Amino acid sequence: MSKTILAIISSPRKGGNSETLVEQFVKGAKEAGHSVETVFLRDKKIAPCIACEACLKNGGTCVQKDDMAEILNKIIAVDVIVLSTPVYYYSISAQLKVMIDRTLAGGGKMKNKEFYLIATAADGKHAMECTMNDMEGFVACVPGSVVKGKVYGSAFHVGDIQGNPALEEAYHYGKDC
Repeated sequence: MSKTILAIISSPRKGGNSETLVEQFVKGAKEAGHSVETVFLRDKKIAPCIACEACLKNGGTCVQKDDMAEILNKIIAVDVIVLSTPVYYYSISAQLKVMIDRTLAGGGKMKNKEFYLIATAADGKHAMECTMNDMEGFVACVPGSVVKGKVYGSAFHVGDIQGNPALEEAYHYGKDC
C-alpha cells in the first residue's frame, strides 16, 4: 500500500550528512512506490513559539504568520514523517526544536503517524542517544504514533557519511516503510 511521506531536514548545512541519509531513505521510499515530499527547515521562516496559547483556544491557528502553518498542514496530511538532525551538544538542531514547539497549533489534528528518526554525530551512536530521546519525546506527544526506525550516522565533516552502513539502513527503511 502506497504511503505519503514527509521528510523533514533540519540541518542548516546544505548537502550535509543527515541530508544525505534522508536522500537514501527517500530513494528507497520512491522505489517502493510511496509519495515523498522533502522540507528543508533551513529554507523556512519559523519563529519560536511564544506560549500565548491562542492556538489552543481558536481551533489551532497560530497567531504568528510564517512558514509553519504550511509545514503543519503537511505534517497533518501525511502517513509517515522522517525527522533528521545533526547532533548539537547531544540534542537536536535549533531548527527542528523550533518546528516541534510550533506543532502545538496542530493539537488533535496530528495523530497516528509513523516516524523514522535520523541523526548524525561525530562521536558515534552514544552521542546520538539524547538526540533520539528528544525526537522520541515529540513522537510520544502525537497520539497513536510510533517510531518505526532509527538511523545513527557517525559522521562529522560534509561527506564523511559516504561508505557508512547507515546509508544502506536509511535506504532499506524507506523501501520497507
